[in-house]
Amino acid sequence: MRILPFVVSTLITGALVFGLQHKWNGIPALGPFFSPQQGFWQNAEPSDHDYNASLHLPGLQGKATVYIDKRLVPHVFAEQEADAYFVQGYLHAKFRLWQMEFQTMAAAGRLAEILGNNPDLIKFDRSQRRLGMVTGARKSLEVMEADPESKKYFDAYTAGVNAWIDNLTAGQLPVEYKILGYRPERWSNFKTALFSKVMAKDLAAYERDLEFTNERSVFNLAQMKVLYGDLSDSSMPIVPRGTAFAAAGIVPVAPAGADSAYFQNDTSLRVTPVGKPLRENGSNNWAVAGNKTQSGAPILCNDPHLSLTLPSIWFEMQLSTPTMNVYGCTFPGAPSVIMGFNDSVAFGTTNAMRDVRDYWSIRFRDASKKEYWYNGEWTPTELRVDTIRIAGSAPLFDTVATTAFGPVMYDASFTSELPGDRALACRWTAQDGGNEPGLFFLLNRAKNYDDYRRAISMLKTPGQNVVFASKSGDIAMWQQGKFPARWEGQGLYVMPGEDDSYAWQGFIPEEENPHVHQDSGFVQSANQRPADASYPYFIPGNYITPRGVTIAHTLEAAQGATPQQMMALQQSYFNSTAEDAVPFLLRSINRSRLEGKAQEYFDELARWDFVEKADGRAATIYNVFMDSLSTSLLGDELTRVSGASIWPDDQALVEALLRDSAAFFVDDVRTPETETLEQVAQSAFEKAAQTLEAEERTNGLVWWKYKKASIRHLLRDALSPFWHKGLEVGGSGATPNAIKQFHGPSWRQVIELSQKTLAYGIYPGGQSGNPGSRFYDNFTDDWARGNYYELWMMTAAEASDRRVLWTMTFNPS
Repeated sequence: MRILPFVVSTLITGALVFGLQHKWNGIPALGPFFSPQQGFWQNAEPSDHDYNASLHLPGLQGKATVYIDKRLVPHVFAEQEADAYFVQGYLHAKFRLWQMEFQTMAAAGRLAEILGNNPDLIKFDRSQRRLGMVTGARKSLEVMEADPESKKYFDAYTAGVNAWIDNLTAGQLPVEYKILGYRPERWSNFKTALFSKVMAKDLAAYERDLEFTNERSVFNLAQMKVLYGDLSDSSMPIVPRGTAFAAAGIVPVAPAGADSAYFQNDTSLRVTPVGKPLRENGSNNWAVAGNKTQSGAPILCNDPHLSLTLPSIWFEMQLSTPTMNVYGCTFPGAPSVIMGFNDSVAFGTTNAMRDVRDYWSIRFRDASKKEYWYNGEWTPTELRVDTIRIAGSAPLFDTVATTAFGPVMYDASFTSELPGDRALACRWTAQDGGNEPGLFFLLNRAKNYDDYRRAISMLKTPGQNVVFASKSGDIAMWQQGKFPARWEGQGLYVMPGEDDSYAWQGFIPEEENPHVHQDSGFVQSANQRPADASYPYFIPGNYITPRGVTIAHTLEAAQGATPQQMMALQQSYFNSTAEDAVPFLLRSINRSRLEGKAQEYFDELARWDFVEKADGRAATIYNVFMDSLSTSLLGDELTRVSGASIWPDDQALVEALLRDSAAFFVDDVRTPETETLEQVAQSAFEKAAQTLEAEERTNGLVWWKYKKASIRHLLRDALSPFWHKGLEVGGSGATPNAIKQFHGPSWRQVIELSQKTLAYGIYPGGQSGNPGSRFYDNFTDDWARGNYYELWMMTAAEASDRRVLWTMTFNPS
């Protein structure tokens, strides 16, 4: 009988070993996770962690030395050009590997593969594949590797990433791998191409075609133009108003039957968009020429507005080789410096906000999707079957049809909103190949305007406003990208897809893209429409007006500008929409009829200086009132829309009311009487006051407490302990310092191109992607306070400078 206890003990031990080595219902395998040798304990980095290293690695051509300063910023000095990118790849992987891979897996539609059987994730993965993220990345890879010089640098970057991965122990794995229970794949140039599609989608895949199509059942064309037109009364375009443009080089022609088949068509295709990027993904940038600065040298400024995440979007570094010395922010996952400066020029980008993605209605012959009606006959589709792998479950097979217009995004197999024979095909410029990552090899080495132009000509998608300034004194702004040449109204709504008459007819010639190049004054962009109505092309977009108004007016008045004044402009919480809206709307409200706290709120708003201070109350009152007013003005119409809809901007509503206080949307169509603006504004303010009273008991109406700005981990709620919460910041999407709850300036740079460049910058987060490191989010509090760090372009002769804390040497093995 002595064998029985032994057998039982053995079985229990075996069960424990098996159980601790496997994931259960999303819980990581507890054995490896808690292992002292390889578990999460290994990610607790001591405060005196030593980053010194002497490495001998295959793939290097010569020696490289990395000096790491007290902020964990690497300054890379390489004897060979390609080695700089090898080292950059190694350092990106060392500090940000999980982030790099996670973002490319999201791009490839592979999140369910690591996160499990979640219907929303599976739908997201399918939408990524259907949109063309993977096929577009493959086409881009062909272009990226077609140029021998580019391929050499991409290969070196990939080799550097893999040099880290190949020597990565279980204990060194980023904690996210341990929690999710998987290991990294080897890097490839294809993953870098995928990363370029991540940015293309974030910055150039937002459109409102589906919502606008749904809203056409409620609004006529004139009303849609009032609510959503892109020619703002207040806008300060990139190309100054009144600039003469040459005649269009390409003149697209509208189909003969567009009025009846397109503009008057109330489509029954009520589809809810999936995987839509944030509209707020924008930025500010400007350059001030020497005749307006105190030093007489140009000053270039940039602050890209993106989702605020941990690990941080950016990684700061310097790259120095015999042909290049550049400093700025880099993308973990791609080589080069994206925004920054070298010894001759400075550069940065904002989002163009142009619409480069359209939909066409497709009719299949049957549920097989093998044929669709096109140009008067049943035409074969190209079919492919995507395999969506799902952790812990069987894979899903998704059959995707491609048409003359592009891949089918939405059909009956994807959404129950469509009947079996109907579908929507999508054309997006990022589905084409391009070498966007490679343009920075040239831009980082640019010495003048011609070099800058040559580099940015490679930029196709996403379209960007690329700002430039040089030590020669000139400044420039080009809206660069591959933009469809459209006939008036094309692409605002889902288009008929039964023949080629609604297809894109070409692209705007690059030299006709809006641009400014001068040696005095200033150039600026803040996601507004790039040109006034005299520009000869129809250029729909998701433009944002208010920030550009504040920036342009400030720069117009500037004389003797300094870097510190430019920092103050980046930090500005002034809301130009509120400046227009509040005096006008308060005149529509009868204060004497307000009761209780409502009068107090009215008075606070009347005294407001339109600055959305973090510790102020007026910004909370204003935003709650505007939400209430918008609902009161348009809720009656938009609730009648079948399917997804979208609310107009506050700026559009205010401008429409300033033009006509009896605008069509003022009346509530649900009531027999005709409401006036005075009635609607009075009621909206009273409703807002009720909300504000409840909020006041919770947060005192203090703006930063109401807004609850935080920086989230990339895994969102799943890793909320890794967030940075409770940021005491003001502003909104309408202020230059455009901080929203989870969105805002992801990098700030101010660069004066004097004889010795003076450069300052900061981003929210920290250099390390390890939550157990003191460098994980150590910049965040300074960023929230509006502080900047000196961007130190060091020389090799400064290796003994006290700012250098660690040194890594890289040698060929």
